[in-house]
Amino acid sequence: MSIMDEIHRKVIDQSQALDNVVSELSKCIVGQEYMIERMLIALLCNGHILLEGVPGLAKTLAVSSLSETLDASFKRLQFTPDLLPADLIGTLIYNQKSSEFEPRLGPIFANLILADEVNRAPAKVQSALLEAMQEKQVTIGNNTYQLPKPFIVMATQNPIEQEGTYALPEAQVDRFMLKLLITYPKRDEERAILDRMVNDEPIKLSKILTPEQISEMRATVKDIFMEDKIKDYILDLVFATREPGKFKNLHLIKPLIECGASPRATLYLARAAKAHAFLQHRAYVIPDDIKAIGKDVLRHRIILTYEAEAEQKTTDDIINIIFDEIEVP
Repeated sequence: MSIMDEIHRKVIDQSQALDNVVSELSKCIVGQEYMIERMLIALLCNGHILLEGVPGLAKTLAVSSLSETLDASFKRLQFTPDLLPADLIGTLIYNQKSSEFEPRLGPIFANLILADEVNRAPAKVQSALLEAMQEKQVTIGNNTYQLPKPFIVMATQNPIEQEGTYALPEAQVDRFMLKLLITYPKRDEERAILDRMVNDEPIKLSKILTPEQISEMRATVKDIFMEDKIKDYILDLVFATREPGKFKNLHLIKPLIECGASPRATLYLARAAKAHAFLQHRAYVIPDDIKAIGKDVLRHRIILTYEAEAEQKTTDDIINIIFDEIEVP
């Protein structure tokens, strides 16, 4: 059996468990396949995810339901303007018996963290969260403590309510692997929600995945094959956000982009494309994988100029133009 055949066998065997997770989640979440698939991609890539949408679109329900299907710890953190870093990571407590300060670890020590309305917390809290997201560790006093594995932050924010919110620092936004824009359900989906949820009966979900299985899946995702042409395609897409004037037919968007995507976009595009191929039961990446997750990786990494805002252009508009013009291998 060749290496590719072995990887394909692992992909087929292991991805079936994720199909079971999707089936389990469908018991309480109607529609929102896009959101569920991206959450699984973040899980496979050990990446954080930012969910943006108006209230009532099942963002919190989706994250908490996903945690129910995992044999892992879960904590929901409600971010508020009066939140302190100690409320998040923990603090030192004086022990009168030993006359020493002892660490009391905070709720962030869990496998899956739901940071609800993350943009309501002040800068000090965001700084503490940033260290946890990037380094997978927190600092309390003079000591550093490693966070459990896996550790994933799934944050939500409301795009229309700005009173009492703090804009997330660009450095922190860049740490989110994916940013999703959650939209309203379709009419037939909302009818299904009405029929299923009107009685408000609790729905119990079964545990499907263990941390060990997730680690095995991540190892398989890393082995998924990616041709050099696909890697060059990813580089073309990212560099088109930085130097659009060097690409045919993209010079018109140069005045609209103030800052292009960071190198993390290149890495996350490759990793997310492999995870997307895994979910499609493939052991290799195709251009459609890149197109499927491209917006979610790039939309929060492109900063537009005032001219773009004046023309009412969004980052998604810019990304659509780039994908239309960059040659597909």
